[in-house]
Amino acid sequence: MHFGDAKAPAGLWHSQNVRVIFSLILSPFSPMGSVNRKNIFITGAAGFIGFHLASRLQAIGHHVIGYDNFNAYYNPALKRRRALMLEAEGIKIVEGDICDMPLLQQCIEKHQTTHLIHLAAQAGVRYSIDNPQAYVKANLEGFVNILESCRRNVDMKLIYASSSSVYGLNEKVPFAESDRTDHQASLYGATKKTNELLAGVYHHLYGIPVTGLRFFTVYGPWGRPDMAYFSFTQAILAGKPIDVFNEGELLRDFTYIDDIIDGTAAAIELGAKCEIFNLGHHQPVKLLDFIATLEETLGRKAIMRYRPMQAGDVIKTYAEITHSAEKLQFAPKISLKEGLARFVAWRQQCNNDEIF
Repeated sequence: MHFGDAKAPAGLWHSQNVRVIFSLILSPFSPMGSVNRKNIFITGAAGFIGFHLASRLQAIGHHVIGYDNFNAYYNPALKRRRALMLEAEGIKIVEGDICDMPLLQQCIEKHQTTHLIHLAAQAGVRYSIDNPQAYVKANLEGFVNILESCRRNVDMKLIYASSSSVYGLNEKVPFAESDRTDHQASLYGATKKTNELLAGVYHHLYGIPVTGLRFFTVYGPWGRPDMAYFSFTQAILAGKPIDVFNEGELLRDFTYIDDIIDGTAAAIELGAKCEIFNLGHHQPVKLLDFIATLEETLGRKAIMRYRPMQAGDVIKTYAEITHSAEKLQFAPKISLKEGLARFVAWRQQCNNDEIF
């Protein structure tokens, strides 16, 4: 694998080499075995999950094209860096918006897409409180464009990102795919639940194969700066306080990025007619315990400011993964302690980089 023409720090390319080689060794779909080569189109390819997924799929022998609008929800320099690394692996990234239907359709057809992996979305629960129109535009209008593209290419399989947020104010845990999800806590969660409903309708009307993946608190290297593990790390290293909501009485089912990519790759291989899967670690962690683990990993203490519960937030997330284990052989492997150690090692390697 040659990265000589790419303009990024040598240390980061070394990290990318190690990451790709490691994924090849662990993947059940290794190119050293038999692989049914697919033409895979990934929206949100310069995002956190899209970046890791594109790299994995290309490495195991598929033909991957990425599509991303590089919006400014968080520092676009981080997205540009991810895209640069993917292009060094031979993955073309088209700059475009899912709300631009003519361009989206043109790219999907030009690529002769067999599998459409839809990860592009306006993310974030708290941001949706003050910016509802951004969610309506990207998560609803954009998703309908995705479904319409599938309707025009009925043999193409759709695998799309849902979220643990669809469980909303459910009190029964762990959250199972069969649970009711009609009591939403946030606009973000409502848009993701709407995605699931629309996908089901398009499957019913047009026979489109659709698989929704409910991701649970994904973390790891090259992640999103707005997520707690990332923003807390930044603040602790800078000696700044962190806001701890609901007096720290929150639980989250933190799931490491490599485990998420394993589950997503398995869903692509399965190619189900109409399914929804939880992808979570199945081991919720108290927020204060998470902070203690992060402090231990960083070798520094956090300055904590306790805050009341935020609007749109939920007390706990906890994935039931029996269905995913049966259908996808999904079995999370990376503990929170190991995952945070990997993230912090990456963060320290990137110290003083423009992506922060």
